Amino acid sequence: MVGLRSEAVGRDLTIGRGGEPPAASSVGGVDQGTGNRAGRSLGRGTRGVLLWIALATPVVSVDRLGLNEPRSAGQQLAGLVVLAAAVTLRRAHPLPAFLLTAALGLATAPSLFTLAYGPAFAVLALFLGRRADRARTALIGFGGIAVVGTLKVAVRGVDPTVEWAVLMATLVFGAVFPWLAGRYWRQGRELAAAGWARADQLEREQRIVADRARLRERARIAQDMHDSLGHELSLIAVRAGALQVAPDLPDPHRAAAADLRAAASQATDRLHTIIGLLREEGDEQAPLAPVGESVEALVARAQQSGLRITYVDERGRPGAQRGPARRESTEGTERTEGTVHRVVQEALTNAAKHAPGAHVTVTVTRDGPATKVTVTNGRSGAQGSDVPAPPSGGGSGLRALRTRVTDLDGTLEAGPHGDGFRVTARLPDRGITPRPAAPTAPTAPRLTEARRRTALGFGAAVATGALLVGGTFAWYAYTRTHSVLDPTDYARLRVGDPRAEVERVLPDRTVADPPLERAPTPPPRGADCAYYRSSGELFTSVAHFRLCFEGDDREARLVDKAVIPTTQDQQNQDQQNRERVR
Repeated sequence: MVGLRSEAVGRDLTIGRGGEPPAASSVGGVDQGTGNRAGRSLGRGTRGVLLWIALATPVVSVDRLGLNEPRSAGQQLAGLVVLAAAVTLRRAHPLPAFLLTAALGLATAPSLFTLAYGPAFAVLALFLGRRADRARTALIGFGGIAVVGTLKVAVRGVDPTVEWAVLMATLVFGAVFPWLAGRYWRQGRELAAAGWARADQLEREQRIVADRARLRERARIAQDMHDSLGHELSLIAVRAGALQVAPDLPDPHRAAAADLRAAASQATDRLHTIIGLLREEGDEQAPLAPVGESVEALVARAQQSGLRITYVDERGRPGAQRGPARRESTEGTERTEGTVHRVVQEALTNAAKHAPGAHVTVTVTRDGPATKVTVTNGRSGAQGSDVPAPPSGGGSGLRALRTRVTDLDGTLEAGPHGDGFRVTARLPDRGITPRPAAPTAPTAPRLTEARRRTALGFGAAVATGALLVGGTFAWYAYTRTHSVLDPTDYARLRVGDPRAEVERVLPDRTVADPPLERAPTPPPRGADCAYYRSSGELFTSVAHFRLCFEGDDREARLVDKAVIPTTQDQQNQDQQNRERVR
């Protein structure tokens, strides 16, 4: 039964995991051999070529589709070469690769927003997040791009506020967000690898715990065997001593009885020494199951072996119970009863060994919510009582008994009493008080703090992007609605009107990026021209008014006025012109 319990402990402490963990070579991307490395290198090269083709497609197509300012073939070829270098460096040197694509974007547009290199800019930012070890390097790169872009916008001087807002929005949404996504991707892969490594470590630790539990179970069996066999050997020594002093025993038999008693005492001491070798100093006391015998039956069996015992049970139970005890109580009460049995057994064993022939009194009483057991023996009443005491420090005997009683939140006192010896134990009925768990690292606070920092960082990035987008839209709406010249006022203006009179009906802002390509005629040479919108509608093509002035500030006069049509009107006009030509 004990062997089955030991195996069950090992099985219960073994924790399995559904599904097989990945091979060791797959955790963290570690390869197994040269063949795998060659295959992975070939795969990376193929993926690099495919990535370059995908990123080069917008570069060669946006010009043909009319979505970008026309560029020469040499400029496109140089851009493709730089893009190929960036794709090649994306793994080993992610920051230089990202800066190369940023340089392409800034060379094409000061605001960094280009359809040709925008996809490459975002993809290389994603690789920067996946491959860069520290966030500081990426932040330095972002800061450098922002500074260079701001300088270019300032030098160009064409609606710098809007250009700078577009630059910042492109940097946030086209670089920072993909970089954050790359970092989260990398952290997810690292956490997955760490999770598998942790699972393997837990399995190893559980195997160690199971092995230790089996060893403790074996030590428990050995200790229980020592307690039981030691008690039985002591009773054999008592019977041999009684036989030795029998008056009608012949001398040869008396000598044999003396040898038997000495052999039993030596066997007890040897058993004590062997069990002491099986236990390590400082080991936790293994819990012992009740032995299945009542205290009354134990006392009766010791009396039959020749010990003079007076047994008093003041707990209100009927007379002595012979044989196995019936236990219909809780686990804690059963352990208390088992410990009472063990205290009496150890005290009787010590009395038989060190005070043979002495009278022993066993008293079991109630002491509040606890059971109190007292075993007292007098002076030895037999000859040959100079049996040596067992060696101390073996981990059993009274020392092991004290540990077991303490585990039940009880107390044990043992020492001389009058001309004899007394052992007193007090055991509470509430059973075992759970031991406090071993201190563990405060992982929960660290995890909470990490989540808080992640949420703050992500929230700050989102808030920054939203602020930039909102600010850009607000500035766009303000500039468009405050540069509107009412068509009625425009119709009243006449060529030759003084500029001072014209400015009375003009809005406070002019259009910074007028559609010059749709102007019906070029402006007069040397004239100072201003452009105004005919409507405050947003996100749609509207007609523009062009007013040109010549002369000094005080004497300047309106020399030309023209209407720049909308995109749709321009297309209709071109269609009509083509039909006239036909």
